[in-house]
Amino acid sequence: MNPFSLSGQTALVTGANTGIGQAIAAAMARAGAHVIAAGRSSCAETVALTGGEELTLDFADPMAARDVFSGRTIDILVNNAGIIRRADSVEFTEEDWDAVMDVNLKAVFFTAQAFAKAALARGADAKIVNIASLLSFQGGIRVPSYTASKHGVAGITKLLANEWAAKGINVNAIAPGYIETNNTEALRADPDRNKSILDRIPAGRWGRADDIGEAAVFLSSPAAAYIHGAVLNVDGGWLAR
Repeated sequence: MNPFSLSGQTALVTGANTGIGQAIAAAMARAGAHVIAAGRSSCAETVALTGGEELTLDFADPMAARDVFSGRTIDILVNNAGIIRRADSVEFTEEDWDAVMDVNLKAVFFTAQAFAKAALARGADAKIVNIASLLSFQGGIRVPSYTASKHGVAGITKLLANEWAAKGINVNAIAPGYIETNNTEALRADPDRNKSILDRIPAGRWGRADDIGEAAVFLSSPAAAYIHGAVLNVDGGWLAR
């Protein structure tokens, strides 16, 4: 048996319409999983890549997935959906605080809760992979709610692992570094910022979305059966610098 295979498994990936979420969905499909690509906008491109199915979920309502796991068997949950709002802390609004915390933290917890309830009712092993951030460990600048939410993702990953590890549910997280996505295009296009970032990354390159996808496959596979509560940095060595 291939310990890295996801054959026969069904994986739900949130925020799977583009970028890291799409790469995770594609990697899961390559590993043999049936993929449900969830997003608030069309995931048609991801479905074409994976041969899976599409599900519309908008985590502006943190309870959007409350009924998703009833009546179907989903073995793997990847909580990837997230948003960011930028402003100086002295100007940051309550609206921007609440919007980010709802999607990035509250929805992560309650989606995991709904998933775990279904898995526990089946008596089945299951895997949860949350997408954290370098800002689960660092402060950042001008992103107070994002930083708070990603610190929270690291914390609830450990909390849920403590509660569910002995019940057959692995809960772990990935902290992506600087990845080549649409969100970082402006940074990569700025020669000074691009150089300053690359100078700090021991690997000497920006990460690729596939780097995160393959890490998610690992944490979802039998090979990671004894990994619980870990936050895996996939950052080219950024945090080690």
